Amino acid sequence: MVQIFYNSNGQILTAESTDILKQITARDALWLDLFDPDGDEKREVEEFLGVNLQSRAQAEEIESSSRYFETAKYISINTDFLIPGPENYSMESVSFMLTGNTFTSIRQVPLRSFTDIQRRMVANSKLYPTGFHILCGILENRTDLDADMIELMSKEIAQYSRRVSLGEDVGDDFLIDINQLQENTMIVRENIVDKQRMMSSLLKSDKTPKSVTAKFNIMLKDVNSLINHTNFSFERLEYLQNTVLGLINLEQNKIMKIFTVVSLLLMPPTLVASIYGMNIKLPLVGGNWDMLVTAAVMILTVIVAIVIFRRRKMM
Repeated sequence: MVQIFYNSNGQILTAESTDILKQITARDALWLDLFDPDGDEKREVEEFLGVNLQSRAQAEEIESSSRYFETAKYISINTDFLIPGPENYSMESVSFMLTGNTFTSIRQVPLRSFTDIQRRMVANSKLYPTGFHILCGILENRTDLDADMIELMSKEIAQYSRRVSLGEDVGDDFLIDINQLQENTMIVRENIVDKQRMMSSLLKSDKTPKSVTAKFNIMLKDVNSLINHTNFSFERLEYLQNTVLGLINLEQNKIMKIFTVVSLLLMPPTLVASIYGMNIKLPLVGGNWDMLVTAAVMILTVIVAIVIFRRRKMM
């Protein structure tokens, strides 16, 4: 599907077919949004722009030289947009191309940032006179959404921290949840760093108009603060994970201490019972009270052991 935004007598109109490309010029076209396009749609757009569009394989390249490059005729950008899920996050590759004042985007999934900017363009076309302004608007909206996700993650981390402070039972499931939060934090940070690299490259480009340079500088500062915030969140998760592991170790040590103390308490009476179980002549054996005397000796050894343990604060 293709959605085309173009200028007509000072107004921004939209079309959902590439047929309109035969009626307008590249100067009139503001935004060509290709949403899961077929081969014919891509070829018609390439013929209209006079450039080759990025394939999905090229959009997923991770080398920095493939993420952003520009020629004398156009700027090509490959980036990832974060898609939150019920438990984990995923990233979807998106390609941007700036040819003069025309902005072209290629994506495979619906994205909220695109929908919001399209709605704003129809409501107030003066805010988006060029493709650079449209790209700036998309990145600005995306930065706000990333900030909201980081805020939600911070609240979730605070809830887990509160559970530990209240002494709630923590175990394997708790550690798995923390590990998943760490994975999500790393994905968010990776996504934001990618946006930081893109904005820095656009600011260095001679093709970027001065009218959007100030906005890119402000967004770059916001992105830097988000990176610092994700770093803090990751450190907080590591601290929380270490705290939980420490609590689990303490609980295991308490259990081992109980077993150790019980074993030590039973060792003296076991020794007495072993001695009097031997088939030889022993003191206090042969009378009517030998069973009671032996039991009394065993109990006395346990009492002595308990006194010694308590004086040494082992119990």
